[in-house]
Order: sequence, then C-alpha cells, then structure tokens
Amino acid sequence: MTADFEIVRDPLWDNIRLDRAALQALDTPAVQRLRYIRQLGHAFLVYPGATHTRFEHALGAYHLTRRALASLDERGELARVPPDDRRDVQLAALLHDIGHYPFSHALEEAGFLSHETLGVRKLREGELGARLTSIGGAGLAESVGALIAGRSASPLQGLISGSLDLDKIDYLSRDARMCGVPYGTVDVDRLLGSLTLVERDDGRLEVGVHEKGVSALESLLFAKYQMYRNVYWHHAVRSATCMFKRAVRGAVARGSVLMGGIAEATDDGLMELLLTRDRNELAACVRARRLYKRALELPASDVGAAEPWVSDDPDLVEQVEDRLAREIGLAPGELLLDFPTRESMLAVDLPLRTRGGGVERLTGEGRAGSLGLPRVADELYQSARRLRIFVARPVERALDGVVALVALSADAVRARLAAGASLL
Repeated sequence: MTADFEIVRDPLWDNIRLDRAALQALDTPAVQRLRYIRQLGHAFLVYPGATHTRFEHALGAYHLTRRALASLDERGELARVPPDDRRDVQLAALLHDIGHYPFSHALEEAGFLSHETLGVRKLREGELGARLTSIGGAGLAESVGALIAGRSASPLQGLISGSLDLDKIDYLSRDARMCGVPYGTVDVDRLLGSLTLVERDDGRLEVGVHEKGVSALESLLFAKYQMYRNVYWHHAVRSATCMFKRAVRGAVARGSVLMGGIAEATDDGLMELLLTRDRNELAACVRARRLYKRALELPASDVGAAEPWVSDDPDLVEQVEDRLAREIGLAPGELLLDFPTRESMLAVDLPLRTRGGGVERLTGEGRAGSLGLPRVADELYQSARRLRIFVARPVERALDGVVALVALSADAVRARLAAGASLL
C-alpha cells in the first residue's frame, strides 16, 4: 500500500515532500529509469561533479511546483483554478523528462524525436499508464501530457513551460551546484514569491510575475546565459557530445543499435551496446576521454547568420563533415562540425502585474526602466555560441572557409556536394 506522503532528502532543496499521487507515479520503471540518465550528458568529463541525474531534477521540479502553488494559494490566487489542475501540474513537473534519451539532449540534436514527444507517449503505456489511470481516470495522462507538450489550456501551464517554468529554475540551480560553478545563481525565493495569476483579455488566467520580481527574473535569465556559455557549451563538452552523436548515428545506420532500444536505454546501457555490439571506436574514445580537439573556433559574431541546415539537418551535416575531412586528409568521422543553437535561450513573454495593479506584457523588447536584459539578449546569445570544427588529429590546412559554407542554403551545399566541388 502506498503511503500518504514521503520525505526525500535533496542536496539542493533539503526536504522534498512527495504526496500519494507522486509516490504512485514515482515507483514505476519509466520514472525509475531516470536515476540512470545523467542530467548534463557528457559534462562530467569536464566537471567531475556533474553526475547528477534526471531523477533528482524531476524531484526538484516537482518540489518547486508545490512551493509555487503554496505561494499562490496563500494569496488566494488559486480560487478559480480547479483542484485537478493543481494535481496535474505537479505530476507534469515530476514526469516532464520521462522521455529523455541517454546523455541529455545530444540525440535530439542528432535528429531523433523530441523527448517531449516520447514522454507523452510513455504516459499512456505500461505500469505508469496504469498508475495514472488509477490516480485520476483515463483522462489524466492526456491532461499531464498536454502540460508537458506546452499545449494545455490550464492557467498553470506557465509553471511547466515558458519564461518562468520551474524546470528551468531547478536545473540552473542544480547544475551550478553540482558542477561547482557560481554561474547559475537564481533568487529562487523572490521569484516564487512574485508569481501571480493574471487575467487575460479573453478572461483566462495565465502565470505572470509581479513587478517586485523583475530583478529575480533578470537573475534567472542571466544565470541561463552564464551556464550555456561556461558549462553547457564548453568546448570539451561539445566535443564529447558531437562524438557521441556521430557514434550513435553510425550504430543505428549499421543496425547494431535499434531506435526503440535507445529510447528505453540508460547512459551506461547505451554505451555498453556501442562498445560491445557495435564495437564503436568513437564511443570508445569518449569513454576514455580521448576527445577531438579544436581546429577552428569562432564566436557567432564573426560567423554571421548560419543557415538552418547547420542545426536542423543532421544528415547533411554528416555529409559535409566527411567531405571536409577528405579535403584535409582525414578519414570519415574524424572531423565534426558544431554550431549549437538555442534561439529561445533568453526569450521573455509573460504578463507583468505592476505595483499600481495594472498589467503589461514583458517581451524581448523589455520594459522602460527595468528588465533591460531581453533587449541585449541577442548579443548575449551570440556571445555564448561558437562555431567549432573538432578533429581527431592535427591538420595543417586552414578551415576559415567553413564560415562561408555555413552561410549557404541547404540546396546550395547539396549542389556543391553533388558536383564534387571543394567546400573550403
């Protein structure tokens, strides 16, 4: 019989109280698998403490959601929110990452289905699907899935996805703590205490922020920028990520690893498949931390506008990598191109309740007299991004021609590949 609640000790938030519904969902294979999926992928190769998992993060997101609801309830702002919505948003916070592949977001970059898509599917399957039905009936999985996918009409949707989602607050705080860096500092108490429900023009409620919380929101956005620049997009982390993506794509192409198996695998389970069943040399190099080195690194401001194929077409990127490798005397797979993208990194779009009781909309234009960070968001984003070429061995030939290459359309690149023309 499931207890009415349990207390879990957490290194970041201290005591996390799990209610009966959360406990029922927690003790299922789909959720327990998250214990074996590292939150930050290959970042532990640079920051040894970054071995924390998606499971810990799920508990943290759930905890912050409970805190946010308690704060809203204390001020009487949940009077118009159905009790089922409150239950659903807590479960969505707990379950939002159940679709994650091994090693964080790497395989989504490699062209695999999004983890949100996989997660919504898993809500209806197996033991977790049965538990959700027992908790809230046949419609609960649909309601939780809509929140995870960002398409719910619930007034609490903004707690799960958006400028103020609690997932973001947990992972920035947790990742900074476990990496041992000072960059992810967020004024969590102030931010949670500033959450409010704002009535829109159509009469629906939406999660917003009170004017007194603007500085805390700025701390959240700047922490995100700092973590991307110094941790998530660290050059060695990106080298390992690119090598891993290429290793998995190769194993899938050879049929030694199946897509369905990857979606259910853990970090160590997938690496074992790559090393033993596929005998994958790239995976072996990642495991031994024999990482490719930078042959080219340029800030995004020196690159200009890159065409979408660089981030959206992994098949074309792989063809370009192998042609470039051949042109400079390397073997296929010994040159990797990396130009990560996260255009919504510092995006802001939410209602602001002013001290005078009015409502304004905070967007990327910022607000007169405050929230200047969104107005410089593009400059910060460009500062965090780097165009990099990673190589297995030192090369003599200059690779500056890649800058012009990434500015070409996908059709133009394919034409040059088909014609056998040089890419440099």
